[in-house]
Amino acid sequence: MTTVAASVPVLRWAAQRARLHDGDLAARFSKWPLWLSGEAQPTLKQLENFARFTHTAIGYFFLPQPPALALPVPDFRTLRDEALAEPSTDLLDTLYLCQQRQDWYHDHARMHGLPALPFVGSASVQEAPEAAAQRLRETLGLSAEARRQLPTWTDALRQLIAKAEDAGVMVMVSSVVGSNSHRKLDVGEFRGFALADDLAPLVFLNGADSKAAQMFTLAHELAHVWLGATGVSDTQAGQVPEQQIERWCNQVAAELLMPMDELRAAHQRNAPIPGEIQRLAREFKVSTLVALRRLFDAGYLTQTGLWQHYREEQERLRTLKKRSSPGGDFYRSLGARTSKRFARAIVSSTLEGLTSFPDAFRMLGVRKTATFFEAARELGVTA
Repeated sequence: MTTVAASVPVLRWAAQRARLHDGDLAARFSKWPLWLSGEAQPTLKQLENFARFTHTAIGYFFLPQPPALALPVPDFRTLRDEALAEPSTDLLDTLYLCQQRQDWYHDHARMHGLPALPFVGSASVQEAPEAAAQRLRETLGLSAEARRQLPTWTDALRQLIAKAEDAGVMVMVSSVVGSNSHRKLDVGEFRGFALADDLAPLVFLNGADSKAAQMFTLAHELAHVWLGATGVSDTQAGQVPEQQIERWCNQVAAELLMPMDELRAAHQRNAPIPGEIQRLAREFKVSTLVALRRLFDAGYLTQTGLWQHYREEQERLRTLKKRSSPGGDFYRSLGARTSKRFARAIVSSTLEGLTSFPDAFRMLGVRKTATFFEAARELGVTA
């Protein structure tokens, strides 16, 4: 059989970007170790299969060295003295898909004469986080007291997503790339991103994260939208980010979800910290790490106490068993994965003949016409 001279450095690079181990690859490509040593070369068919398996353009394998691929948007995940790994194919493909959706919705909004959203880019990092959080609260129609009445974090997250969508922000939540359940997103790589646009602002949340963590990420990314600052985030409530934008967005998110005056009124001063942060987290529907950070912000904890309890709480959370939840109805999850605002718009446009079915299928992640029409009914576009 005819073989091709695939670049060994690019083969290694493609495997690393796809987060694949040698054992996984050897099980699928028996000569993988020999390809790496140069003792054997793949056939064209094998190389095509490898390219599909690693989600890599086949032309790259004929380059002497891997190409330098960067995120197409600003990266706010940089940590001091720690180099970030090259973005995975999963993160890049998720970004590209969301950019395509945003471009489509921007054109749709412009064609239908929808007004620009005045809050996009209306804030500045020089503005007090408390003032910015109050403006977000007013625009979104949020009430911390109303959220405290909700029974679960899931209910609180759904409410916040609905408020953001009503204001004009497309919110997309998924734990996989597109609709491919075999390509799971890594929370360790990113938790979310914001794509600012005055007609089509978009926030993506990594659905592999906990509901409480997604609440904070959504609030953080909404602060990015108010700044007009597009970028990828790996925000963590208890950490102090190096970059000023990330610090400011964290402060706005914390104040939005857990207003300081309401925290002071609810705090039980003599309660042990571990139990108190769990009680406050349940009451405000935030993570225990957010509650812990806010106790420090309020002056109820020293810096030493904060980090001691932070490490202990992180360890407690790591030891909790992961609870599997049912997948839920596909059509409701379609609205969650692609944003109900976006899904309704593109389904309507397709039924009106303004968007092609192949384009709609690609951006919605559906394959069958029957699925599309069922989604249209579930989304309320058709009777």
